Amino acid sequence: MRLPAVPGRDSLPDLSRETLLVVALVGGAEFVNHTYLVLFPPILGVLSNDFGVSLATLGIAMGVQGAANTVFQLPFGYLADNYDRRLALGLSLGLSTASVFLVAFAPTFEVLLVGQALLGIGIAGHHPAHFPLLADATPEHLRARAFSVRGFLGSLGFGFPPVFFAAVLGFRGLTWRGAIALVGAFGALYALFTLFAFQRWVGEDVTAPETGSAGSASASADADDPSSADDAAASSADSSASRLAGVRRELRAVLASPGVLALALLALVASTASWGLTSYAVVLLRQGYGLALDAANLTLSAMFVVGALAVLVGGDLSDRFSPGPLIVGSYAAVVVFVGLLASTAIPALAAVACLLVVGGTRALAGPARSKLADGLSARSDLGRTFAVVTVGTMTGSALAPPLFGALIERSGLRVAFAAIAGISALAVLVTLFVLYRQGTGRSARAGVEAE
Repeated sequence: MRLPAVPGRDSLPDLSRETLLVVALVGGAEFVNHTYLVLFPPILGVLSNDFGVSLATLGIAMGVQGAANTVFQLPFGYLADNYDRRLALGLSLGLSTASVFLVAFAPTFEVLLVGQALLGIGIAGHHPAHFPLLADATPEHLRARAFSVRGFLGSLGFGFPPVFFAAVLGFRGLTWRGAIALVGAFGALYALFTLFAFQRWVGEDVTAPETGSAGSASASADADDPSSADDAAASSADSSASRLAGVRRELRAVLASPGVLALALLALVASTASWGLTSYAVVLLRQGYGLALDAANLTLSAMFVVGALAVLVGGDLSDRFSPGPLIVGSYAAVVVFVGLLASTAIPALAAVACLLVVGGTRALAGPARSKLADGLSARSDLGRTFAVVTVGTMTGSALAPPLFGALIERSGLRVAFAAIAGISALAVLVTLFVLYRQGTGRSARAGVEAE
């Protein structure tokens, strides 16, 4: 159910308790999932020593997580659009949390890879579940701000592991394994509370798919009909054929949405640059600028905190103005400051400042991109739309760690971070192309309507 804009309601606190609860719960789930996404970057050196593998090999492990995440975006989107968004959310939180414990106690690098793959599958459900829940719970004129609250808490989730590891690893007897297990324990408690809260206090007009439950109702009616028992085999065959037809319809619908595909391409390019920076920022600060591990990890956390605040600003600006120029300006600033970092010629303090600026400017684009995706969607395909866009994001997260890890080992930090700046410049060009296509598309539709 798409809630109408309500005149006079200019801020999230004016909304119903149910809406505020949904925004808070989804934001908290984003915090947990983003914490899981960046468990490795703060401890890459420790993992390399413990498992006896190179940075490039650990980059492959991070890429495996991103690849699994990518592959399962559309299945979770189908689940959210056609069954129950609580189910998609519960599977996401449950499987990802269980996988964190597998990663924590992995005896070998091979088991670590399996844990990373399962973690990626679990995390795949959070975008296809989160965005439809927020869109149905929030009126349109405040939707970007609701997205920005989620982005704010997600950025804090990115910033949590570096600080947490710096604190925990300082205690005698505690290792990275115990630290990751503690993160998993927190995630398990949050998952239980969230699912209980959705079941108890959030109505089906928010959690049920827009297409309704016609399939479920039909199945129930067939179960009540005694004659259906004689046609069980035929029904099973028809069900399989129906599922295959559903898959084909989903793929045709994706290919028939050029605007959504263009946003997915933008998400791919921007994510590749962003994850390259996130994955190796600590390595850059340590090897390129001589910072200690604790200082480098604290800088990484501070970068995400600044990004969290910038997400809120980006949400407000996206609701008040056109999101396109905001995205262009955000990525253009990233190009400049990552280029300075790539030089390794600036003072260490200036490098820290550049990372903080990058953390803020790149975060401004998040709510704006989400609002563009929301505007391109019908209400019945929100899960699929955000799944497709997230495929781009997660493909970038899969490509970036092994790509830039190998580039660092072969060509050095300067080349790798110069490449990140170049890819950010490509994101600016892709954004301009998307905006141009949208503008020409609107002009063509206006001409048809006028005729």
